This record gives sequence, C-alpha cells and structure tokens, in this order.
Amino acid sequence: MVFEVMKVPTTPFEGQKPGTSGLRKKVKVFVQPHYLQNFVQATFNALTPEKVKGATLVVSGDGRYFSKDAVQIIIKMSAANGVRRVWVGQNGLLSTPAVSAVIRERVGADGSKATGAFILTASHNPGGPNEDFGIKYNMENGGPAPEALTDKIFENTKTIKEYLIADELREVDISKIGVTNFSGPDGPFDVEVFDSASDYVKLMRSIFDFELIRKLLSSPKFTFCYDALHGVAGAYANRIFVEELGAQQSSLLNCTPKEDFGGGHPDPNLTYAKELVERMGLGKSNSGVEPPEFGAAADGDADRNMILGKRFFVTPSDSVAIIAANAVGAIPYFSSGLKGVA
Repeated sequence: MVFEVMKVPTTPFEGQKPGTSGLRKKVKVFVQPHYLQNFVQATFNALTPEKVKGATLVVSGDGRYFSKDAVQIIIKMSAANGVRRVWVGQNGLLSTPAVSAVIRERVGADGSKATGAFILTASHNPGGPNEDFGIKYNMENGGPAPEALTDKIFENTKTIKEYLIADELREVDISKIGVTNFSGPDGPFDVEVFDSASDYVKLMRSIFDFELIRKLLSSPKFTFCYDALHGVAGAYANRIFVEELGAQQSSLLNCTPKEDFGGGHPDPNLTYAKELVERMGLGKSNSGVEPPEFGAAADGDADRNMILGKRFFVTPSDSVAIIAANAVGAIPYFSSGLKGVA
C-alpha cells in the first residue's frame, strides 16, 4: 500500500515537563484532538535526524486503555516522519525492562537495530477510560531520555504548529505476529509485530541460572506465588515460570493483562496487592491454608516489585540488600563482581 504524508495544523499546549517517567495525564486529556500527536511530533522534532530518518523504533507498553489506539497513531506518524520500520510487541505489550532489552539486544532479519522507543505506560497508576495514560521515550542505550532531550520535547510542545501523519495508512493488526509492508514518499516502511516475550526470556537466561531456579521450584519444600496485578508482567509470567522453569500454573495470580488492570490499582504494595497479601498469610482473614514460602508482585509496566515471605513483608530496600549480598555467588550476570545497586 502506498501512503501519503499529511501536514496537520495544530496548536501548542502547555504540557507537563516529561521526565524519565514521561508524560502522564488522564485518558480524557490524551484523547483530545491532536494531544498525543503534539507530543509525538515534539519528540521527533527533538531527536537528531539519524534517530528518525531511516531509523527503527519500538512502540509498545503495558496494555492499558488507549494503548492500542496510541500504537496506531504513532505508527502513522513514524511513517510520515521518515522512520524506516516500527517494531511492536504482540498486542502492543512490552514491559519497560523488555523494551530496554529489545532496543539493546534485538537484531532484525536485515540486521537492523532500534534507535529508540515510545513506551506507553503510566507505571503503577490505574488504567481505564477515566484513569491514567502515559508515554515516554527511551534512547538507543535502552535507558530513559536524558533531561537535555526532555527539555527540548517540552519546549517543542509549547511552540509546535503542525505534525506529520500518514492518516490513510491502514491499521496494522497488532494481535498477529508478522510484517506489514508499505511504500511512501521516502521509500519502504515496515511494521513488524513480534512475540513480546522471546527477546526478554533470552536475556533472562543469560542473567540468571534457570536450571538452579528450576530445581528450587521442583522441590516439594518450596512454594511460591506471583501476582502480575493484571499488568504487562502477565505476558511473561506463564512463559518464564511455567514453560521455562516448570512451576505450576496455580502459582500465578492475576496474570492476564487487562486494559483496566481488572479494575485494580497496579501498584505492588500491601494495600493494592490484596489477593497476594491474603495468600501469603498477611491478611486479616485466616483461611487455614498454609501460605507459600515466597511471593512477589509487579507494577503495571513491570519495572518495580514487591517481595513477600510466608507471613512477612520484605521492604524494597531489604530485598535489594539481599540480592546484593548474594549476587556474585548466585546470579551468573554478576559473577565478575557487583558494580552497584539501585
């Protein structure tokens, strides 16, 4: 299909200054005419030409409400701005750590590598038509945009007068893995939908000792529970814990990603991860069932976690300290030494 580039007149907006966590607003703000488009074009305008023209970009997120619409808008704007190809996780799902892994590790069939990514997430905030949406840009190193770039984006949002979009471009079915080809004024433009978990699982295998963890999970003395809070972590939980590590399906809780996070609040803490807290023996009720030895939960975009033990809570600082104390001996990635923690 051949597409044409449209220049759409627009007006500036006083946006929130995007930081490493990006721009977050209520969905009703993002669905206003031109609002998302202003921010995306402001970002393209802030990037150097080689990061846009002929580049490969990743577009995905935590699957919250409005994400699927936003993916299509960004695809059309990428085409109009001269991007060569866009990579999309199946169903628009990629955790924030997985996006970083895809940028750094994934190589296309033609040898292409991503130069950046639009991540669609509002982190641990609720999702749904009346809740939150967010967008942020990650760089070619997989990390968040530095302040110098976010300052440029912010200034651009206040002065922008038009944006570029290939509005007639047909929508890509992001539920099916495959490549869709288009032709435009600057030449070929491709959209590749790929398996959300494969690249991330490959990276995890290189970081952790999967065989050792598999042995632990097969022990009758060890039980665990993982709660994805209906966030994007659910796209990885079955693949990693059940298929790769041999855990029981019953060990997974709320692992179906939902646009509204099942009506819950995807913040992994004692207040919002109620089912996990109950299962770990920390709730007010006493079911009489013996709690698992280990429990964990992730936020909406799966870059923060909570860890629990049987009838006790582990503070985040303590969990980091435990990892740091055992990293060199237990985690292959740190076998040459631990450089720092965060």
